[in-house]
Amino acid sequence: MTLIKSISGIRGTIGGNTGDNLTPIDAVKFAAAYGTFIKNKNSEKEKIKIVIGRDARISGKMISGLVSDTLIGLGIDVIDLGLSTTPTVEVAVPIEKADGGIILTASHNPKQWNALKLLNEKGEFLNGEDGKVILSIADKEDFDFADVDSLGTVESKNDYIEKHIQEVLKLDLVDQDAIKGANFKVVVDGVNSTGGIAIPALLKELGVECVELYCEPNGHFPHNPEPLKEHLTDLSELVVKEKADLGIVVDPDVDRLALISEDGSMFGEEYTLVACADYVLGKMNGGNTVSNLSSSRALRDVTEKHGGKYTASAVGEVNVVQMMKDTDTVIGGEGNGGIIYPASHYGRDSLVGVALFLSHLATKKVSCKTLRDSYPSYFMSKNKIQLTPKINVDEILSTMAEKYKNEDVNIIDGVKIDFAEEWIHLRKSNTEPIIRIYTEAKSQTKADDLAERFISEIKEIIA
Repeated sequence: MTLIKSISGIRGTIGGNTGDNLTPIDAVKFAAAYGTFIKNKNSEKEKIKIVIGRDARISGKMISGLVSDTLIGLGIDVIDLGLSTTPTVEVAVPIEKADGGIILTASHNPKQWNALKLLNEKGEFLNGEDGKVILSIADKEDFDFADVDSLGTVESKNDYIEKHIQEVLKLDLVDQDAIKGANFKVVVDGVNSTGGIAIPALLKELGVECVELYCEPNGHFPHNPEPLKEHLTDLSELVVKEKADLGIVVDPDVDRLALISEDGSMFGEEYTLVACADYVLGKMNGGNTVSNLSSSRALRDVTEKHGGKYTASAVGEVNVVQMMKDTDTVIGGEGNGGIIYPASHYGRDSLVGVALFLSHLATKKVSCKTLRDSYPSYFMSKNKIQLTPKINVDEILSTMAEKYKNEDVNIIDGVKIDFAEEWIHLRKSNTEPIIRIYTEAKSQTKADDLAERFISEIKEIIA
């Protein structure tokens, strides 16, 4: 079964059986549920408006057409951005004074996947409560379609990536003069999706020489689209060959940003946020930061260096955003390369991340590798334990929390145990009977050893 229905939307593989995969019927059903939810929420309004946009994956045009026509059938006016990015749609919703938005993307998933990601009127992801209401509407098929005289309309607007770029350039901390003066040469891997449109266009505006790699938005991903080290060999080699200052890679919907140093080494997905936060906090003489519990401790170290306070949230962008609002955070995000900068908007945004990072690199006047070496060095290990459906995962997590109660334990999302120089985070999957195990330490060996130790302890509990 590859159809995953969650509070944040619906995702699945294209084709197959209805209810088991993301078929046209499923796309229509959940678009209708979301549109009905938005109509119910804005019942006093004569007309409802929703923004949609898609990444370049092969199924995108089909899914977009189904979603758009469904919304029109509900009497909703559609603003269709066409090929776009997740942060671009998020930026467009409030600019258009729309009542919501749908992003058609499966993010870092392979090309056979697609998804409907759902936004509120602020251009932010829906919270859990709203998500549950939409799932309920879908289950009941309690839709409210319009009569022939009340159908919605569709308007195409294909200039929003450029509008998004201009919004980024307006940010006070984006130092265009410094970036232009640095004469950067950058290699960009757009994984043949919309990052291949947006990132080179941004770099051109910033006066950066751009070497394009896989920037044709045809949806044929040339490698696994998740921006991890093992998928970025071509980019690393081209950075060295071109004698570039750095390499940039984004995922298909452009909300995750990873960097390659000039010697072809990974800057590290976890350190994208660390570097951008270092720059912002330095310019603002401190401030608070937030990332999720599974993100690197390096952000905490950098935040405290600037006199700010670091807070960890539950995993999930909506949880990070809420914690950022609660703690008056100046910058935050996720360790997967997701930069959330409230001065722009409350969503992970690789365009903002690129502009802030290049501003940092240009004003410090150091190489990418030198900048990376200036930060605390941590190493992560990511593992999982497969369990049988009969095993009570919550009981296992409670047992581990009790066992280590004399340590610094956080139970807002699974169990995170902070030791003096390392940590472990245990989380249950929402979709399969597994426990995810994330560890971080000051060497890869120590991170791996910590993970193995806890895997053994959990196996003893369930034996």
